[in-house]
Amino acid sequence: MIDPTQTLFDQVRSSCADVAQHSSHVWIDRERLAAYAEKIDMDRPSNDPGQQPMNDEESTAAFVLTLDAINFGSGYFPSLRKRPGHSGYHTVAASLRDWVSTNGPITTESLRQQTIADWAVVFGQQLDGSPAQELMELFAVALTDLADFVDQRGEGRFSAVVEAANHCADELAQSLTAMPFYRDVHEHPEVGTVALYKRAQITVQDLAVAFNHQGLGQFGDLDQLTMFADNLVPHVLRVEQVLVFDPELLAAIERGDNIAVGTQPELEIRACGVHAVELLTEAIRVRATDPRPDLLTGHLDNLLWNTGADPTYKAIPRHRSRCVFY
Repeated sequence: MIDPTQTLFDQVRSSCADVAQHSSHVWIDRERLAAYAEKIDMDRPSNDPGQQPMNDEESTAAFVLTLDAINFGSGYFPSLRKRPGHSGYHTVAASLRDWVSTNGPITTESLRQQTIADWAVVFGQQLDGSPAQELMELFAVALTDLADFVDQRGEGRFSAVVEAANHCADELAQSLTAMPFYRDVHEHPEVGTVALYKRAQITVQDLAVAFNHQGLGQFGDLDQLTMFADNLVPHVLRVEQVLVFDPELLAAIERGDNIAVGTQPELEIRACGVHAVELLTEAIRVRATDPRPDLLTGHLDNLLWNTGADPTYKAIPRHRSRCVFY
C-alpha cells in the first residue's frame, strides 16, 4: 500500500518490495542474484540518444522532455517500421532528433501544430490501421499534453519546467504526473496500490546525464531513483535466471500474447524487476571483486537496459504490453 507522505521514489520502492513478497507469477532467485552481481561489467558503455545534449540549455531540455513524453510503446514495437539496425526506441529517438535537425529546436507551438499524420511522417510510419497507427495516435496525445504542461508550468520554456523543481528529482518527477500518461500506478490484489512511475523517473535520469550532472542536470536526490520499470530489464534478469516466471506466464510471453498492463502478472514482472535491481545495486556496492560503493540504481538500470540489446537477449521473446507507461 502506498504511503502518500513518502517521496515518489519511496512509494515505488516500498510497494514493489511488497509485490515481490506476495508475488504468485514471478519470483526472485536470491542465489542467482548474488552470482549475477559478481559478474556484471559496470564499465559497459551507454548508447542512449535520449541522453545526448543539443546545442543549448533550452533545446536540450526540450529534446529530453519531448522524447521521454513518448518513451513508451514497447508493446507496439513488433509492428513498428524500424530504421535499419535500430530497435523501436532507437528508431523513435533518431527520428525525433532528425526532425529537430531539420526544423529547429522544439517549442510548445511546434508540438501542438503537428497532426497524427505529421507525426507518422516524422517517425516513418503509415496510418494503415495497424498497431503502429495506434501508437502514433498516442504519441500525438502525449505531445499535446506535454505542450500544455510546459505552457502552464514553464510559460512555454522547457528549461523553466526543470528549474521549477529546484534541483529536486522527486519534485520534478511528481510534477510530471500532472500528465495522465505518466500516472503509472496500478492495483495488485494482494498488495493494493503499486507505484511504478517508469517515465517520470527516467526523465530525471536522462536530464542528469544530458547535462552531465551540472546545471539543469544537478539533482540532490538522484540516488533515490529506482529501476525504470519496463519490459527489457526484467527480461535480462529472467534470461540470467535472477527472475523466475511461472510456466503459464512464460508460455504466454513466448506466444507473443499481449500481457495486459495492470494485470497481476504484468505488475509482478515489473515490480519484481524493480525490487531485484534494488537488491543487485546493494550487492554490487559490496561485492568481493571490483565493489562499487557509490553505484546508483539509475546507472545500473541503464547498464542492464543496454545489455538487453545483445543478441543473446534479443533472441528470446520478452513480455509485451501495449500501454503508455513503457
